[in-house]
Amino acid sequence: MVSITANAVEEIKKQAKSRKATISALRLGIRGGGCTGFSYLFEWAEEKPRDTDHVFHEDGVSLYVDPKSYVYLKDTELDFVRNMMGHGFKFNNPNVTGQCGCGEAVQF
Repeated sequence: MVSITANAVEEIKKQAKSRKATISALRLGIRGGGCTGFSYLFEWAEEKPRDTDHVFHEDGVSLYVDPKSYVYLKDTELDFVRNMMGHGFKFNNPNVTGQCGCGEAVQF
């Protein structure tokens, strides 16, 4: 399962409204690259999920995860945080064994 915090739901809805999106859905994934081997894919999904996607819903927001990425994202929580360093979406992923200093790239 991939879960979404209330803060992330609120921010996704806010951004979807400003984009005038017809679907409040995000596609999450993992792709090769970055300084430690993998990086997160995070993009708006304007289409319906693929038949093979894992789909997760929370309070009117949906996340689509392809099967290969789900292996790395299983049990991940998507959060939205605000702190002294700024604000943004954060992946709380228990499968990560290391990450770069910027937090954009991860290793498994």
